[in-house]
Amino acid sequence: MKEVFSTSQQMQEALKEVLSIGEKEVSIIDERRLCSEAIDRLVYTAVFSEEDNLRQQAKRLIRLAGEAIGVMASSIHDLYMVMGRGETPQFTVPAMNIRGMTYDVARRVFRVANELKAGAFIFEIARSEMGYTMQSPSEYATSVLAAAIKEGYRGPVFIQGDHFQINSKLFVEQREKELENLKTLIKEAIAAGFYNIDIDASTVVDYSKASLSEQQYLNYLCTAQLTAFIREIEPEGITVSVGAEIGHIGGKNSTVEEAEAFMEGFLEHLRKIGTSLPGISKLSVQTGTTHGGVPLPDGSIAEVRLDFSVLRDIGGLVRSRYGLSGTVQHGASTLPEEFFDLFPENNCSEIHLATGFQNIMFEYAPEELRKEIYEFLKKEYRGEWKEGMTEEQFIYKTRKKSFGHFKKQWWYLDKAVKERILDMLEDKFRVLFQKLRVKDTKEIVEKYTTQVRIGYPLYEDTEPWKDIYAEGDD
Repeated sequence: MKEVFSTSQQMQEALKEVLSIGEKEVSIIDERRLCSEAIDRLVYTAVFSEEDNLRQQAKRLIRLAGEAIGVMASSIHDLYMVMGRGETPQFTVPAMNIRGMTYDVARRVFRVANELKAGAFIFEIARSEMGYTMQSPSEYATSVLAAAIKEGYRGPVFIQGDHFQINSKLFVEQREKELENLKTLIKEAIAAGFYNIDIDASTVVDYSKASLSEQQYLNYLCTAQLTAFIREIEPEGITVSVGAEIGHIGGKNSTVEEAEAFMEGFLEHLRKIGTSLPGISKLSVQTGTTHGGVPLPDGSIAEVRLDFSVLRDIGGLVRSRYGLSGTVQHGASTLPEEFFDLFPENNCSEIHLATGFQNIMFEYAPEELRKEIYEFLKKEYRGEWKEGMTEEQFIYKTRKKSFGHFKKQWWYLDKAVKERILDMLEDKFRVLFQKLRVKDTKEIVEKYTTQVRIGYPLYEDTEPWKDIYAEGDD
């Protein structure tokens, strides 16, 4: 069982021969001991200590030790600009949402990356996921950076805020408050090392309006305002990669004309705010998928009819006319494996993956843990059990919301059980990396990524159940 430091003095005493801790930076004394034992204890303290001050100290030490050793939270913006100019090989960057056992799962991602010499991959977590998994931005970033240190991965690490989404209901009721909530979240995330932010204002697209520009108006207006805010607060030397979204996932498929209407409106409003502000680097579209897939009455997933021409045609437009990296595919982790070979060929620069990893975790979890989780869901989320929905459908749709409540049980699983789950996930990561062609991308990533040592980070954590982690419209 991983031991958590009980006091700051105990932590400093244990690390005195591992790290030299200064006022604003650390240096590495014994890298072997850091990677073999100290990092485990630090990350478990950062996540599970009951003392807020001790958690923050552990997070800061991990961040600074990472910078000292060459593990750098970074922005993928510059690489995406090169992709937009057609100066890179064809590959699609996997962006992976990790909802449970984040440290251990991220370790397996880095293990595969080292094996395949991959550098083009992203760890991400959505606004709503932060709430129900009870992972603040600083906790999530800490777990990922600690995993890189542990596995001997060195170089840029891309951490992303996925679906920093406008809640349409809250937006209608209190527009300014909802935008302020998002700004607070963005500020907190960037402080934690999230130098990649996906703004999702597709929830306020209004298809009742007559013209495409009018339909997309609130989307591009809010996206421009939030992009400008990001440019105000991003660290010196870093251009945060910003993504936008024109099609709400699970809704109607996006069109080239909608993409053009969004981009023209977005760029016009961004110029009004600041003529030289960098814009977005990618555009998320809807191609026919749904987050998590559509569960059938027996719990299996319905076949998806994904329209690759949406990715290809809109991707071609935004690359040639606006210099973006291409399109972004959401809701893809439950697709058949043979689909993944097609994304790099269809102007898809990034693909978001979540539920497929979650499904592996539940499939190989101990029966007693699954039973406990499912009973919890039937009690706490019974209001989401819609009429006509089977128990299998209800469980499949809601089980992601159990991760926060059962976080400690997942992290402290029996070693043999945990290793079996992680072995299956590692196999999945290896297949995805190869099919998406990010094998051998480490060199090109390091060539086109600016690595900046930020120094002593000051986290401003908000508890995961606060307004800024409000449930979205997914």
